[in-house]
Amino acid sequence: MNDTEKKTVTKMIKIYCAARHGTSKILCADCSQLNEYAMNRLERCTFGEDKPTCQQCPIHCYKPDMKLRMQEVMRYSGPRMIFSSPMLAIVHLVKGMKPAKKISHK
Repeated sequence: MNDTEKKTVTKMIKIYCAARHGTSKILCADCSQLNEYAMNRLERCTFGEDKPTCQQCPIHCYKPDMKLRMQEVMRYSGPRMIFSSPMLAIVHLVKGMKPAKKISHK
């Protein structure tokens, strides 16, 4: 799995956790759980290295409650990423413009 994707998700969760839960260096228990869940989902992604952004993905691999939590994190952190991690933000934006590849069902 692409390390950039993992770094981007972790950074978004850190930005969110710092602002919403007052953390600085480490994640709170809830955000740590969300990050672990997201890393697990990324590791098991059907698309592998060709993984699209979640917004472009035709497969919904998150459980509904985790999906809502991640959407909240992304809505908050996405616009703020440009200030804390401009390269990750730009790569994520560019990747989000590409349509997802179709997966073949055998």
